[in-house]
Amino acid sequence: VTVKINYPVENGPTLVRLEVLGDKIIHVSATPENRFRDPESLVVIPRREKVEFLIHEESDRLTVETQYLRAHLIVRTGEVIFEDIQGNVLLKEQSGGGKYFEPIEVEGTKGYSFRQIFESPEDEAFYGLGQHQSDEFNYKGKNEELFQYNTKVSVPFIVSNKGYGVLMDSYSMMRFGNPEEYKQLGEVFTMYDKNGKSGALTGTYKPMRGEPLVRSEEKIYFEHLVAPEMAKVVNLPENFQFYGSEVTYEGSIEAPQTGDYQFILYYAGYTTVTIGGEVVVPERWRTAWNPNAYKFTVHLEKGTRTPIKIDWKPDGSVSYIGLRAYDVVDPAQQAKHQWWSEMSKQMDWYFIAGDDMDEVISGYRTLTGKAQIMPKWAMGYWQSRERYKTSTEMIDALKGFRQREIPIDNIVMDWSHWEEDAWGSHEFDRARFPDPKAMVDSIHDMGARMMISVW
Repeated sequence: VTVKINYPVENGPTLVRLEVLGDKIIHVSATPENRFRDPESLVVIPRREKVEFLIHEESDRLTVETQYLRAHLIVRTGEVIFEDIQGNVLLKEQSGGGKYFEPIEVEGTKGYSFRQIFESPEDEAFYGLGQHQSDEFNYKGKNEELFQYNTKVSVPFIVSNKGYGVLMDSYSMMRFGNPEEYKQLGEVFTMYDKNGKSGALTGTYKPMRGEPLVRSEEKIYFEHLVAPEMAKVVNLPENFQFYGSEVTYEGSIEAPQTGDYQFILYYAGYTTVTIGGEVVVPERWRTAWNPNAYKFTVHLEKGTRTPIKIDWKPDGSVSYIGLRAYDVVDPAQQAKHQWWSEMSKQMDWYFIAGDDMDEVISGYRTLTGKAQIMPKWAMGYWQSRERYKTSTEMIDALKGFRQREIPIDNIVMDWSHWEEDAWGSHEFDRARFPDPKAMVDSIHDMGARMMISVW
């Protein structure tokens, strides 16, 4: 069912479409153009099942009704409201319309950044979004950037405790919650160094040996290597030995308005953050071998200079740290259920209703396909460590499990089983692994399997 919007809001949709994919699954599409582009989905599998539904029209409302679900489309604004068959609201777009588009062009390809906003009751909870490293479980009122990164797995799908789930059909970077990018500290606050001079914090770099280096830091942004050489970290001092060093960034920040400020700390090594004399981030070390992100919120008063100090112990000769923040966001807006996508041809998402979370997940599997159940042996314990340096070391580790009668089904050969400096090679270093087949046969003889981690 496709509807042309009578009075589109600024940057809103021209067309909105509801497609019934199941008694409890509805596909919503929207575009600011006069036709849908309908790119082939890389998220869902084709649906051929015919589902019976009814259509009702009254004044400026069109309703699609299945055996279990009603979807109301407000023709004037394009907003969509989902109810169960008893009339209980499950999900409702922001009043007046919650779909917004902004044209974008990347390397000659045109598309749209889009934003989708839903209302959310105070007691709602959101779960999902994939696998992230920020110690957050319920995403109500939280922010998360969705992109793929080692140890970070992003899935644009949430399950609500209100009886539904939403799956976004977008392949670009996305954000759940605040649609904006985190800003540098100096773009949000007035910064002062430890002597009270405005414009920067004071950075003090103490090497393991030698004299400390002190300089002004207009931003705490040392989060990536500089392309194309990839030989140094952006903005960090050159020719400084970070291995064994201790670094401090200190001074004060002055907020332009009173409110709760949301920060994101990007870090490798050991890091502590103190604001206003209170330790807001107790010493943290990255929870994976890659740098990590940690989010926290601090209430600040307008016009008050609040002391800030970041203590950082880099964990090698190359290490990373960054601290950025958001402007104050209206708490009512922050509490809403909202998505942002950097670039898509049009807006596509799927509403999935369910009597419980298990049924919502079942609907997700109906859309995306059902993963094969792993064989029984793969459901047991897998042993993996940083690496086994020789075939003897690996076989002896497995023997130790068997001798101690500790159940194990699979042992993993991690990196560097190849010859030195042969990154990307899949051939064993014969000096350390003289007979790979005999090694694997020995593992099989002990009733286990072996897996190779491919680099």
